[in-house]
Amino acid sequence: MQKYLQCGRYRWSLEKRTRPLVMGILNVTPDSFSDGGRYSALDAAFSHAEMMIAAGVDIIDIGGESSRPGSQPLSLQEELDRVMPLVFGLRDLGVPLSIDTYKPGVMREALAAGADMINDINGFRGEGAWNAVKDSDCGLCIMHMQNDPQSMQKNPEYDDIVGEITDFLKERVSQAQQVGIDPERLCIDPGFGFGKTLQHNMTLFQHIGDLQAALALPMLVGVSRKTMIGTLTGKPVEERMAGSVAAAIAAAAQGAYIVRVHDVAETVDALKVWEALSSES
Repeated sequence: MQKYLQCGRYRWSLEKRTRPLVMGILNVTPDSFSDGGRYSALDAAFSHAEMMIAAGVDIIDIGGESSRPGSQPLSLQEELDRVMPLVFGLRDLGVPLSIDTYKPGVMREALAAGADMINDINGFRGEGAWNAVKDSDCGLCIMHMQNDPQSMQKNPEYDDIVGEITDFLKERVSQAQQVGIDPERLCIDPGFGFGKTLQHNMTLFQHIGDLQAALALPMLVGVSRKTMIGTLTGKPVEERMAGSVAAAIAAAAQGAYIVRVHDVAETVDALKVWEALSSES
């Protein structure tokens, strides 16, 4: 496992961490699956970001285009119009900014404005994606997705889900290194809910440590409020906070290095207690 994770202006020691970094979700989309429209107004988005910072968030992940199952693509300009004001407004508040995008044009503009990380659901497979990020020192999260958001949940199938996702991520990491990207800038995400059934998600969850070991890279786990949580609890999306916090603790116990969550304050508190009670005296 690498010793550090480099994210633009920020660098974390992975060896010294005993609990995951908390990545707070800031969706500025009217159609996000869990909080669509709540933070699409700039003042509401800024207020929510400030609340996450006060709660102890480690990274803020800004998303301008919904990737929920069945969602439709957004134009480049529409996404820039949603994302860029937040990058300019939040870049000097002392917390790394991640941009959740698969568009190289958004990557370039956000990095030029001061973003620290690019979180790409498409695994940097888009034409020009590597070129958009290779000369920066930003962090890169490489995610697996089967098909695309429009079709990914239509009967996803795997012969060996852990092996297939391991192979996919290895290939993308190899591509990153071939274009000269330092491995210390990389983390991986198996893409819970992106072309996976509940059983696929649960199998992947139980192999977090194996995936990290196979790639020697830190893993980001993002299951907050997703259908997986709803199915396991029987709760609608607005009542999935407790289940999501429990999943964050389970991810920490499996060795995840980053958890991507909606409920920052509750997750930070839960992880503090888990860390204290799990550490050797």
